[in-house]
Amino acid sequence: MTALPEDSWFRSIRPQPSLISAEEYEELPEEISRAIEIVGGYVAYCEAPSPRHQIAGRRLANLLEGYAKEAMSHGYECLTVANDVDLRLRDVPLHNRRPDVVLYRCLDEEGGERLRAQHALLVVEIVSPGSVIQDTVDKLAEYAKSGIPHYWIVHLDQTGVSTIERYRLDPASMLYKNVGTLMTEADPAPTITNPLPLTINWDDLQF
Repeated sequence: MTALPEDSWFRSIRPQPSLISAEEYEELPEEISRAIEIVGGYVAYCEAPSPRHQIAGRRLANLLEGYAKEAMSHGYECLTVANDVDLRLRDVPLHNRRPDVVLYRCLDEEGGERLRAQHALLVVEIVSPGSVIQDTVDKLAEYAKSGIPHYWIVHLDQTGVSTIERYRLDPASMLYKNVGTLMTEADPAPTITNPLPLTINWDDLQF
């Protein structure tokens, strides 16, 4: 076996000394917490989203927010939408994700209530070149196990959002089942009823 050179970058790698706790996470400065996720107590650094990724997330949030307000005017519970926000899936070991978009029940933020899986109705992840496995495999399983009713996996092309894979939780198996994929070329204005009644105007989701 060939020995590693003394100046090899591999020698500088150090394992995380211990699992990060919820209390330690709360003490992190915001500029650090916004750049990481915590997976089973281990720090996972998040790749900075591209401008197109950010634009798509904002427009998807705007779409959901508009229909959430309309739903609330017809008697739905209080709902809100956020981009790139901490979502606590588990306290021990700590498991925090930062979805691109979340539709969730309103929180008592003044009382210190934290966004947790039981508050979320829909989580949206926008696939980027470096997140394909995370978004389509890891998070698909994690969000389902956490009991989040709906999950969308969004794909982009050169013009904007091109497809939305829709998943709905099967409470018996605690697994997601695909309930359809919306595509720009298939339907110019698809209408769905869950998690909210809404119509997608693809033009609103273009760059």
